[in-house]
Amino acid sequence: MTQYTAAQINQTLDAMAATLKTLAADHLFIVGIERGGTPLAKALAERLGVELGGTLNINFYRDDFGKRASHPQVGPSNLPGSVDDLTIVIVDDVLHTGRTIRAALNEIFDFGRPAKVLLAVLASREDGRELPIQADIAGYTLALAEGQHAQFDDEQWQLKIVDKLGDS
Repeated sequence: MTQYTAAQINQTLDAMAATLKTLAADHLFIVGIERGGTPLAKALAERLGVELGGTLNINFYRDDFGKRASHPQVGPSNLPGSVDDLTIVIVDDVLHTGRTIRAALNEIFDFGRPAKVLLAVLASREDGRELPIQADIAGYTLALAEGQHAQFDDEQWQLKIVDKLGDS
């Protein structure tokens, strides 16, 4: 199993925050996709000296709801109201197919019309993209073997590359 340590992730988040400042220095509204994206969004917001804008529960917008073995809990997103004219930074842990980000965009546009939307992910997989979505900022770009996936552990603050059937 390959893993990126807490120290490596913190260094990567520092670099991601610096890049975000150059892309959109004013009035950043940071939102995390619930589960893996939320703790990373909090960490980026802290580094940028801004409040976390909110969190997105995108389960209502998933297009694979009936196909998943587990059924995610649909719940409300936590946004303060209208996002009109804001520069929003969607933060997630791993970009793979693009479907989670598509769902997040649908959710955001239910809250208004932002001026700009950026995507920041800890890791972007090179394979498996199903939609024309790419990150504006990716901490790591991963080329994984068939049967592997990337998993962010927010308790240990590690990014792990694991086999789908096991932990090796």
